[in-house]
Amino acid sequence: MNYKFDFKDIAVNGKLPQALAEFLDYLSTIKGKSNNTIRAYRIDLSVFFRFLKIYKGKTHGEKVFEDIDISDIDDDFIRSIKLTDLYAYISFAQKYRNNGSYARARKVASVKSFFKFLTGKAKILKENPALELESPKIEKRNPIFLNLDESKKLLRSVDPTDHNFERDYCILTLFLNCGMRISELCGINISNIKDDTLTIIGKGDKERTVYLNRACIRSVENYMLVRGKKYAPISPTDKDALFISEKKCRINKRSVERMVKKYVQAAGLDQDKYTPHKLRHTAATLMYKHGKVDIRSLQEILGHESVSTTQIYTHVDDDELRKAVNSNPLNDIE
Repeated sequence: MNYKFDFKDIAVNGKLPQALAEFLDYLSTIKGKSNNTIRAYRIDLSVFFRFLKIYKGKTHGEKVFEDIDISDIDDDFIRSIKLTDLYAYISFAQKYRNNGSYARARKVASVKSFFKFLTGKAKILKENPALELESPKIEKRNPIFLNLDESKKLLRSVDPTDHNFERDYCILTLFLNCGMRISELCGINISNIKDDTLTIIGKGDKERTVYLNRACIRSVENYMLVRGKKYAPISPTDKDALFISEKKCRINKRSVERMVKKYVQAAGLDQDKYTPHKLRHTAATLMYKHGKVDIRSLQEILGHESVSTTQIYTHVDDDELRKAVNSNPLNDIE
């Protein structure tokens, strides 16, 4: 393939095929999917159609993959798609876009959902070519997390003389104690904090309650004492936002990612290994291991739809394995 590829999942440009536009509208209005979910489907399926135009020799001389026009894809083109084309797309995702098993599994899910819509709702297809499309095998991996000492070290890495000390310390404290997602943290509003409870909007725009412990309450109170002074004048549209950026508006995910990376590095930890999401893993693991929180409660705290997602935190670490072996009554026999 003599095409230049941008291997980042950048925003999709250009007009969408009518069938894809209708599918995205269905996800939004009928299924109530979040904007992030709809954007992921849009990206995956736009890449899918661009690939098919190359694969079937239907391009118009474009040299950059992201510039390939897919607005002319009609129902006849969609009806020509076969199962072998779908497997070719997944192979392309692996070889040319360097997608791992998780990313390829997401693309398979996007394609299967799209063709299910075309067959069952839109009635564009009589038979579903994605029905037998298999997802790549995903190996189970234990979550990456900071241990208790490393977590304390990360909190101590925040310089008290830094202009953003109270804000940044509060952000790290909420990550490490509450296990919230980065999008949830950025979306916190002051009006949603009542005593020790915080209402946040989670994945799929679902609302849930997060309970704040003493460390969280103290860090929020300390930050609020300086928020109005250090970040004034705050943008009128973001006056209710808890965390404010240097630009005087609601902090965004990229700023939080950079901030976490800065303090991970300052703490002498692996800055490429420990991201905001790994701090979510850390909170969950510390609650499970040290707080003895049961798996169902942990599911509610993290906002997981299925308890099977939460079960990755039930992994037994080396200390527990060593303790189990040493508990064998034959251990004392010489």
